[in-house]
Amino acid sequence: MPSTEPRGPKQILKAMRWSWQGMKAGFTYEASFRLEVYLFAIFAPLGLWLGQGPLEKALLVGSLISVLAAELLNSAVEAIVDKASPEFHVLAGRAKDMGSAAVFLLMMNVILCWGLILGTRWL
Repeated sequence: MPSTEPRGPKQILKAMRWSWQGMKAGFTYEASFRLEVYLFAIFAPLGLWLGQGPLEKALLVGSLISVLAAELLNSAVEAIVDKASPEFHVLAGRAKDMGSAAVFLLMMNVILCWGLILGTRWL
């Protein structure tokens, strides 16, 4: 059923508030997300400084942003799985493991992007 609420600046502000609440919840309750935010605070400015041109800068910083987004999605999956299935279930465990694997793959993407861009320049 389509939303009857009109789209416009008011709805965009509401969506931004909900997104900010989600980021605050991730930072408050998820140690992994906090660590990744701290690393982002160090490496994002470094990527903007070391990247030569907009494409390199976008890859260096964008790869970091993707890890943060995946961590929030992984935390959301874990929260809903814990709510729906507090006792152990093989499918619940599989869902959590797959979310964790997605974060891991994006971390490998960070290493790949940073290595290919900066490693080739310095070696």
